[in-house]
Amino acid sequence: MERVSNGRGTDAPIKPEKTEVTLGIMALTDCAVLAVAKEKGFFAQQGLDVRLSKEASWASVRDKVAVGELDGAQMLAPMPIAATLGIGPLKVPMITAFSLGLNGNAITITESLARRMSEADPNAMDSPISAASALKQVIAGLERKLVFAHVYPYSGHNYELRYWLAAAGIDPDEDVRLVVIPPAQMVNHLKEGTIDGYCVGEPWNGQAISSDIGRTLVTSYELWNNKPEKVFGVTQAWHDKYPGTHQAILVAMLKAAEWADRMDNRWELAEILCGKDYVDAPLGVVSASLLGNLRALCRRPAEPLFDFNVFFRYAASYPWRSHAAWFISQMYRWGQLDEAVDIVRAARDVYRPDLYCRAAEFAGVHCPHIDTKTEGSHETNWVLDGIEMGRDLFFDGSLFDPTKVVDYIRGFEVNRLCVDLNDLTRINKASDAQ
Repeated sequence: MERVSNGRGTDAPIKPEKTEVTLGIMALTDCAVLAVAKEKGFFAQQGLDVRLSKEASWASVRDKVAVGELDGAQMLAPMPIAATLGIGPLKVPMITAFSLGLNGNAITITESLARRMSEADPNAMDSPISAASALKQVIAGLERKLVFAHVYPYSGHNYELRYWLAAAGIDPDEDVRLVVIPPAQMVNHLKEGTIDGYCVGEPWNGQAISSDIGRTLVTSYELWNNKPEKVFGVTQAWHDKYPGTHQAILVAMLKAAEWADRMDNRWELAEILCGKDYVDAPLGVVSASLLGNLRALCRRPAEPLFDFNVFFRYAASYPWRSHAAWFISQMYRWGQLDEAVDIVRAARDVYRPDLYCRAAEFAGVHCPHIDTKTEGSHETNWVLDGIEMGRDLFFDGSLFDPTKVVDYIRGFEVNRLCVDLNDLTRINKASDAQ
């Protein structure tokens, strides 16, 4: 567990090497930190002239950052890991020094499938476990495979959808069909009947609910309390060339994240995000999740979920290397990674809390002293290094210890492992001994 520096604030100026910057975003509520940094002047305060480019797909984000058409971008948290390890169509070393938030996704299905599940089990909608169990019963009685969509192969959406299905004994590669669809196109596909459900970020669950097209089953927060979601990513080469510019961006985003996380700013945040430059969706839909009322759109009594979007609280912006290790565990579980790699080194290469803490000094933000933590052991808020942290339970009661990743991978009964776990153990034991 590496110790990282902690800043107390500094007035020393940051000197960006490049002041005109283009950053990619997607039409999702969790582009909030970048949108706020632009619209509330936090980028300008750091001497940056930032243009935000709304991209059509995650593949477009990946490719444009890789070739330098974008200086950096909102990314799915596993994306820079996959690019660095060479999983997928390209191998380009990428890094992240900033998490754009926790939670924010949900699984939504058609109304017809929701009715079938309720017929199979009247309590189907009560919890993630009962919902998955009811879905398994429905699948057993169908002649065709249900089709579920997610946004990208190397995404939290893919992994949480698979995790949820597999927990009920549903094999996501055999019992259903999974497809990739860009976030903003999900609702139309659900309406047209080409898919039966999807896992996506807001506002595309709320949009389906408010249009009477679908029903949200479970949120990502309910699957894993305060799960990491998006990050800000750049190539290693870009950071090496423009370290001051990168640091200025990080400082601006830290200040923006703190602003966006205040509940008294959430309505203004929704007004910013609903515009055409960002998510281009009705204000009532965009505000629902930001104000903790996504479940209320389902027209059923529900307690507000104020942690549906967390941008700053609970050290939400800190790039935990243990989060990177969890994503790597899922890459192994589902056969995306077929060679044994040093997981600790991979996490260290891509996730850069050292850069975060340097920026935190300028922003006057307290920074954790450690870069890894166990997940799944806190059922209430807790304190780490004087920072209030949130719950971190998994819905199935599991525990993720970043010092025992191979054992964690070995524990999954439903998997598509393509690596020799003995080789993986040997390489990672050697790493632990260093």
